[in-house]
Amino acid sequence: MARSGNLAFSERVFSWPALGKEKERAPGPWKAPKAMCFTCQPVSCPSPPAFQPLKMHCRDCALVTSSGHLLHSRQGSQIDQTECVIRMNDAPTRGYGRDVGNRTSLRVIAHSSIQRILRNRHDLLNVSQGTVFIFWGPSSYMRRDGKGQVYNNLHLLSQVLPRLKAFMITRHKMLQFDELFKQETGKDRKISNTWLSTGWFTMTIALELCDRINVYGMVPPDFCRDPNHPSVPYHYYEPFGPDECTMYLSHERGRKGSHHRFITEKRVFKNWARTFNIHFFQPDWKPESLAINHPENKPVF
Repeated sequence: MARSGNLAFSERVFSWPALGKEKERAPGPWKAPKAMCFTCQPVSCPSPPAFQPLKMHCRDCALVTSSGHLLHSRQGSQIDQTECVIRMNDAPTRGYGRDVGNRTSLRVIAHSSIQRILRNRHDLLNVSQGTVFIFWGPSSYMRRDGKGQVYNNLHLLSQVLPRLKAFMITRHKMLQFDELFKQETGKDRKISNTWLSTGWFTMTIALELCDRINVYGMVPPDFCRDPNHPSVPYHYYEPFGPDECTMYLSHERGRKGSHHRFITEKRVFKNWARTFNIHFFQPDWKPESLAINHPENKPVF
């Protein structure tokens, strides 16, 4: 699939200009994703913000999750051989390189992880690798009038580390991520009390940047239904932390308050993998043919 080479920041298009001609799809209970024309703004730029393209294109990407499935996997060398390595939030490489690799080309970071990033900035904000950082969060955290807590921290950080390649997703594009979720699941994010996960943002961004995506550590959406599924920690770097499936099911079934819908998102990713060049490793799995009608294709909140 051809790519434009830019993570599209222009305001003028809302499409997937870089994905090329779409393949013919088998019938099924889903629609192909409409990709976003992402607008980010450099953290260091003065207000009003100057919208700029992130000129980044990768033939192949390793999207490394934070899952405990990566522990003892020895996938690190395979991951590091990939042209671009994408990580999320504050997931470390130091001490885990054999399993998750050591390189980082792009790191997508949620507003809720900023304090952990700052505490571990000497390890995670390594400007020598030329890593690009994309931060996302609610507009109240990202506002640039002195009242945005996350933006204030990032602006200060950009002054301390002027070579840091840090970008923020604009409010307008955040709304488009919400719209994409609604198109793919039939559920309104706010009405369903859903918080999109960093994985949602990261996978969608990767689709725009990468010709091929190898995802490491992501289970299929029905994995936790198996009563004999292996128990692994939610994060590979928190081996005594919560169990991954316990976390997934708790969020998926939550009604009061806002929750991530991890399993619903994985259904969407599984559907995307039928059309786009997405492959899953550790555990290794492939989406089955759409000719088989499986109930897990239908999002359930």
